[in-house]
Amino acid sequence: MQSPPPQTWSQRFETALHPAIARFNASIGFDIELIEYDLTGSAAHAKMLVKTGILSPEEGKQIVTGLETIRQEYRRGDFTPGVEAEDVHFAVERRLTELIGDVGKKLHTARSRNDQVGTDVRLYLRAQIEAIQSLLRQYQQTLLTIAEANVETLIPGYTHLQRAQPLSLAHHMLAYFAMAQRDWERLRDIQKRVNISPLGCGALAGTTFPIDRQYAAELLGFEQVYGNSLDGVSDRDFAIEFACAASIIMVHLSRLSEEMILWASEEFSFVTLNDSCSTGSSIMPQKKNPDVPELVRGKTGRVFGHLQGLLVMMKGLPLAYNKDLQEDKEALFDTVNTVGGCLEAMTILLAEGVTFRVPRLRQAVNEDYSNATDVADYLATKGVPFREAYNLVGQVVKTSLAAGKLLRELTLEEWQAIHPAFEDDIYAAIAPQQVVSARNSYGGTGFEQVREALQRATQALGEG
Repeated sequence: MQSPPPQTWSQRFETALHPAIARFNASIGFDIELIEYDLTGSAAHAKMLVKTGILSPEEGKQIVTGLETIRQEYRRGDFTPGVEAEDVHFAVERRLTELIGDVGKKLHTARSRNDQVGTDVRLYLRAQIEAIQSLLRQYQQTLLTIAEANVETLIPGYTHLQRAQPLSLAHHMLAYFAMAQRDWERLRDIQKRVNISPLGCGALAGTTFPIDRQYAAELLGFEQVYGNSLDGVSDRDFAIEFACAASIIMVHLSRLSEEMILWASEEFSFVTLNDSCSTGSSIMPQKKNPDVPELVRGKTGRVFGHLQGLLVMMKGLPLAYNKDLQEDKEALFDTVNTVGGCLEAMTILLAEGVTFRVPRLRQAVNEDYSNATDVADYLATKGVPFREAYNLVGQVVKTSLAAGKLLRELTLEEWQAIHPAFEDDIYAAIAPQQVVSARNSYGGTGFEQVREALQRATQALGEG
């Protein structure tokens, strides 16, 4: 395909861009990602022009056929425009004109690149949000599967990274399920503001042609059209909202990643890394490295950076369109790819890459003082004021630590020396399984509550 001459814009310009400025100005290197959406949007625009009598039916048919030809050329790898095309929109228009002649030049009637690119980006992001929601559902299903198999598997719970109270492992995994559910719902809400059409807003002020914006929007599946043309071509709130939602997804993935990294360490040994999702050291043959969660944790920063970049890009822009807005695309593309890749990798890690070491977990919940609160609760049920009980148990823990004993190792005589309310049933009350089972308040880690939470989680997965 022969390269077209350098772009000289309208007759207002006498010379083409300096080659270095042309390269600097061009976005074709990354916005080619939008080509399928540009072709779809252009076809809808052409059909609208026919409906309103701006183009003849034959002209519209030629344009739509030409656009579909370009689509097939691109999919085959035969359409690869270079810097001389500047951006995907000019690349498509030029190729269309090569294919069908001067009729192709009519496609841009009643349209600006400003509303055109806004339409393309929204079509792109709408599809990508749906894909990310699907990945979130797969991730949630994996969390749910682990939870269903581990309702009565116990794991130490932490606050301040200090042993606090034992938990059901299912309860722990369902906490991440709940985070992902909020992520899914947040994306659903953002879709409402993505799914608004700027097509027909023109450069900034609308158009003199008798277009039908609602018809074009319906063809493209948009639920609304922008009611203000200035806002329509300059709005990137939806992109910022998406980057924010993506950042929160990454926060949640990074938190789980940190736990997996800790749990896989020799110090914790709560999980074993399987070969399919870990790597070795170049000089230390005994090592297995948690590369997947480390990469997820590391990639979180780049998504945060894109959010910051979008905010800074927008903060000083006067109405309406400015070239700065070209910078939204790479941020969006990389955010989509990063979040999608991290969700996929984390799902595989959970499903295939780690094995929980249940005997080690059982040992862990039996080797600490995380049942101390239950001793205080026990005394409270015997009529001892809780604060008094709390102070008594604090002294017990201090004494036990000094003696090198766990609470379960104290004799009944030692318990009754602390307070006469202690009876033989104290041992059952502080057994880890009972400690977890007893926390049966709504949303708690008690096994009955966890089973109800599993039912709610299953129901949530069925909603979309």
